[in-house]
Amino acid sequence: MAKLVQAPPKFTPPEWHNSNFTKYDNAEGQRSRSERLIDESARLMEEVDKTTRRSQRDVNKKIAQRLEDINFWKSELELKLTELTTENETLLNYKTRLEKALAACEEPLAIAQTCLLNREQRVSIDLVHDNVEKELLKEVEAIQGVVALLERTHEQTVEQIRLNRSAKYYLEKDLKDKAMAQNIDSFCSELHNNSAGIGLRGNVVRVESHSVTPIDWAAFSDANVEKAERERNSSVNLRASIDGILKQTADDMHTQCAAVNLAFRERVAETKKAKNKLEQHLDKVLGEISTMEKNIIELNKAIADKNGPMMVSQSRLGERTQRPNVELCRDPVQYRLIDEVNEIQRSIQQLTSTLAQAEAELKGLIRNQLLLEEDIQVKSNSLYIDEVECMRIREAISINYF
Repeated sequence: MAKLVQAPPKFTPPEWHNSNFTKYDNAEGQRSRSERLIDESARLMEEVDKTTRRSQRDVNKKIAQRLEDINFWKSELELKLTELTTENETLLNYKTRLEKALAACEEPLAIAQTCLLNREQRVSIDLVHDNVEKELLKEVEAIQGVVALLERTHEQTVEQIRLNRSAKYYLEKDLKDKAMAQNIDSFCSELHNNSAGIGLRGNVVRVESHSVTPIDWAAFSDANVEKAERERNSSVNLRASIDGILKQTADDMHTQCAAVNLAFRERVAETKKAKNKLEQHLDKVLGEISTMEKNIIELNKAIADKNGPMMVSQSRLGERTQRPNVELCRDPVQYRLIDEVNEIQRSIQQLTSTLAQAEAELKGLIRNQLLLEEDIQVKSNSLYIDEVECMRIREAISINYF
């Protein structure tokens, strides 16, 4: 007997209708959601596309603005670099002028010191601390002061050149960085959705930890510009100071050189005048010596001439002592002869005394002659030192560095 197969459960018609309505509702709901999603997707795609294009435009605008900022600071940096480069080249020329001025001081200083050494060769009374020596010492002191001032100014100039070059280095480095950034941003500004070489890159959506803010970026370049301007102004002020120093030191050296030369001329004139007077006195002394020598000869002759009268008087007296007896009378002749002898003796004594005075005066005149001749030689030596050895080499002094 065949086994009966159990039939699946049967649904009622309401269930069947409910099932159909449920499927209708589900299908309608799903379709409605699908339509809404499609509409939302279209709206979203359109919105995203607009947002993306807007973002790209905004990025392009910001890149353009960034390029303008870079161009602005590049212009500022290039202007300051040009100004600073020109200023530093000018300051280098001033440094050369200072070095030439220092070199130009060597000869006047050597000449002044040589003059002082030469004048130490003066002798005797002419080795005097006169106005020439005072002015020469002032000149040496003035030139040494000028050299010290020029050396300090040269050191300041070298330091300012170093500072200028430092500021120039930072300007050039900043400009180099700006040029690289400009090239990168210019390349970025030219990229578009169909550009060749574009692609997805990993780990680029980040902010570098060592990056700076735009304010810091602008402040960095502004600081470089300010530093360059500050150093340029310092350099300009230093050049103005150098101009004044060179002019003032040249004027001071000219003035002192003129004072020394004037003192030399006055001293030479004074020495020549003294030498001329000494020569005049020497001529007079020589003349007086000649006269005195003649006077001594005449005195000696006068003394010798008294021998005859003395012998006559004494012979007479001697002979008269031979008178006999009462004839040996103290008569006026006897007294007169005695007076005559005494007179002649007094005359000889006076002549002898005068001769001794004349010989003493002659010795004094000869001593004066020697002293005058020695002093004239001293003056001649001083004139040779001042007029030939000193004044001639001073003609080579040239203060021509301004």
